[in-house]
Amino acid sequence: MENMEGWIHSVETFGAVDGPGVRYVVFFQGCKLRCLYCHNPDSWKICEGQLISSDDLVRDILDYKNFIKKGGVTFSGGEPLLQPKFLLSLIQKCKANGLHTAIDTAGSVSLAVSEEIIREADMLLLDMKTLDKELFPSYIGGDMQTVLDTLDFCESIGKPVWIRHVLVPGYTLVKERMEQLAEYLKNYKCIEKVELLPFHKMGEYKWEELGYDYHLTDVRTPTDEEMALAKQIFGITE
Repeated sequence: MENMEGWIHSVETFGAVDGPGVRYVVFFQGCKLRCLYCHNPDSWKICEGQLISSDDLVRDILDYKNFIKKGGVTFSGGEPLLQPKFLLSLIQKCKANGLHTAIDTAGSVSLAVSEEIIREADMLLLDMKTLDKELFPSYIGGDMQTVLDTLDFCESIGKPVWIRHVLVPGYTLVKERMEQLAEYLKNYKCIEKVELLPFHKMGEYKWEELGYDYHLTDVRTPTDEEMALAKQIFGITE
């Protein structure tokens, strides 16, 4: 297990919403997508943030082992798969110390790069943005096919997946688009859970500080009734 260096944005030592149980969450620096609703645009540039070795980071993770031993470690971002050697080193070192590992990814990296790492991780949290081919380029950027290929690969090897889907009024919080995605996902045996995340504007100020044009200023957060309808469409009963 080679010691590798990589760029991280931040860490959360007591995460409760990024996979099963209490988890140590590592937010990687770097993302090639440009989601209109992104709340961490300061994570887009890869060679910013903190440069750290996998040995040093795992050493810090192990300081919290008693708290996360029934949960684990989640590698989020940014997009962690953009730093494949660093990510693989971290996963291998965590697993060697008996820690469950999850990758929170948008599936934007080709399987030629990600396959080995996906095999090594215990599970994926896969952010499914939209299946609308006309919406995807302006709403997200990147190539939608790499996301679908990632999910298909997880299905082929039986890798557990939690789907995450952000509901943005006027974009993804549209009945026909939700029905399209729910129908697409229903036959995947690898999917253990679908999480619907309501759009929020907590990161809007970061866009302004960085000098980026924020296009969702006039978009509201979803209502309770809209969230209830979305859960009904996706068959979520909890």
